Amino acid sequence: MSKIVNRTMELFETFAAQKAPLSLTALMKALDIPLSSCHDVVQALEERGYLYEVKPRLGYYPTARLYDLGKTIVENDPVVQRAEPVLQRLATALNASVSLAKAKGRDLTYLLVCAPPDPLRFMVSVGSKVRNLYATSAGKALLASFAPQERKAMLSRMTLTPLTPATITSRKALLKDLAEGEARGWFANREESVEDALTISARLVWNGATYVVTASGTLKRMERQLDRAVKALLAAAAALSDSEHP
Repeated sequence: MSKIVNRTMELFETFAAQKAPLSLTALMKALDIPLSSCHDVVQALEERGYLYEVKPRLGYYPTARLYDLGKTIVENDPVVQRAEPVLQRLATALNASVSLAKAKGRDLTYLLVCAPPDPLRFMVSVGSKVRNLYATSAGKALLASFAPQERKAMLSRMTLTPLTPATITSRKALLKDLAEGEARGWFANREESVEDALTISARLVWNGATYVVTASGTLKRMERQLDRAVKALLAAAAALSDSEHP
């Protein structure tokens, strides 16, 4: 992976974490790179208008150029344009957090997250990876997409660390859970990764790629509306799938 790309991304992530102007020395320490390398990155970004010097010796801070570019990119994202109305309706109807993740190999990356009206929510971040495959409903949906023998081989290489008292740590039990989810068309995580949380996920194929839609909420709220939530989730997945939109 390109060092210069990593350093550039880490630089912006550092500014987001610190929320303040940073000197070359502070950036050098945060990025753990030589001062000369840090200076090269900062100088290149300053010349392109992504950073500005607040005041001599007071450090640098990002300009709004990255925000403007990001806003334009997001507004024209074909996945977001088509999926957001569908998922926002689902989030509102269920009063639950709803996310869309795209699979690449054995990874799932969140592309879109829609918040519910209620401030009590379980949220993930766009661009982050699904935390694990064995204790999340989205991860189970991806695991179950592989052929049974490959699925079994993947689990044999995993350490099923208990995240809560409800985490499934038996490979036999997890394989059974995956088979049951595949048979009914949706997958559940009842407090297996976070206590007092219930998430449900459905897999779909869109433009030849695998995606997973997930609805998340408190255990009590989601259990109370589970039948309705499952029907709404499956309808949203169907609305986005290749079978619905050739």
